[in-house]
Amino acid sequence: MKKNKFNIAVVGLGNIGINLYKHLIQNKQNIEKRTNIVLNIKYVSARNKFKKRKVNIPKNKWLKNYLEASKRKDIDIVIELIGGSDGPAKKLIFNSIKNKKHVVTANKALISKHGNELSKLAEKNKVNLEFEAAVAGGVPIIRTIKEGLTTNTINKIYGILNGTSNYILSKMSETKLNFKEVLENAKKLGYAESNPKSDLNGDDAKSKIQILSSLAFNSFINKSKITVEGIQGIDQVDITNAKLLGYKIKHLAIAEIKKNKLVQRVHPCMINENSYISNINGVLNAVIIEGKPIGKFTIQGEGAGPGPTTSALVSDICSILRGNIKFPFSVSDKNRKKIRSLDISEDFFSSYIRLDVTDKTGVLSSITKILSKNKISVKRLVQNPFKSKKFASIIIISHKAKNSNLVKSISELANKKFVINKPKFFRIEEI
Repeated sequence: MKKNKFNIAVVGLGNIGINLYKHLIQNKQNIEKRTNIVLNIKYVSARNKFKKRKVNIPKNKWLKNYLEASKRKDIDIVIELIGGSDGPAKKLIFNSIKNKKHVVTANKALISKHGNELSKLAEKNKVNLEFEAAVAGGVPIIRTIKEGLTTNTINKIYGILNGTSNYILSKMSETKLNFKEVLENAKKLGYAESNPKSDLNGDDAKSKIQILSSLAFNSFINKSKITVEGIQGIDQVDITNAKLLGYKIKHLAIAEIKKNKLVQRVHPCMINENSYISNINGVLNAVIIEGKPIGKFTIQGEGAGPGPTTSALVSDICSILRGNIKFPFSVSDKNRKKIRSLDISEDFFSSYIRLDVTDKTGVLSSITKILSKNKISVKRLVQNPFKSKKFASIIIISHKAKNSNLVKSISELANKKFVINKPKFFRIEEI
């Protein structure tokens, strides 16, 4: 017989946890109307019980130890909002599932690292493991793949998956401020964490594309041979050059099947300024799926923050309340595939190369010799001399060349005495 009341425990009361708590209290009747289930926040837990919060939480709701949430018989759903791929979050989720509790989480780092094991465990214990909020905030991409596109054969999924990096690149383009200035503004506005390392170096987007590719291709999460590059090296010169050349710089996460193998990559790209994804700005996320019979499917929305994340968490909670045990990754563990991964060394890309060099005779000849030796032909070349500073900036747009050759050329050029700054290199993506 279907239960008509569910008790939940919210573990982790940061900005998102508090926002979720208030939303569930305020929308209790609305949730009951939509699910025919009474939802009750039975317990909460946080690292600092005495921290000042914008909501009054009754004393009888506080757990003495966060792990009690995974053990108490009067809890049906555990909401994990601790964060981190291991430690307390991992203990809580594994213990909750073992004790036959449904779990809802926004933890992409944990799902990308332990999702395969957790999925199998959830299936074994006949409980739901829901993680819509782990990818793209309020954009319902996970449920779209699991339910809306369930019979589609997907061959490629890509997009802007990190709102912080997208905000920084957008503002650099709009304001002409440098990277550090925009980053500080992002922190003040709450768009960047005090330590935004995982956002800037690509690790956050990497976790998300691993989860999405697993869902899209009905495969186990694949952690090998992923190219990951961040946005820290991008400066105003690159932003301006991109505009002059008819491009914008975006930080993309891409997963696709090539020759029956999985290619996953996260890196800055030069994209035609008129393309759809070039015009996704600010903290917005966008995901594009290519498959059959759908063709090309696009979804966008706010990718971070308490509001969008709460929306995704509540969607997962309501999915559990409506009943039916669902496989975490859409299909049963025994039907998920092992797909061998392929790195991008043999892939071909056009590229943008920027070299700041000493302004003297023979430099350009040396550069073209290195490129020619590595089978890279020049499609376009712009030389900007700065006589007052006694150096020149050389911009090269290459024809398509093998990625391994491009990387090798950049490495060789970086070691030349006439190159005075670290060379810049961005792949040009035709999407």
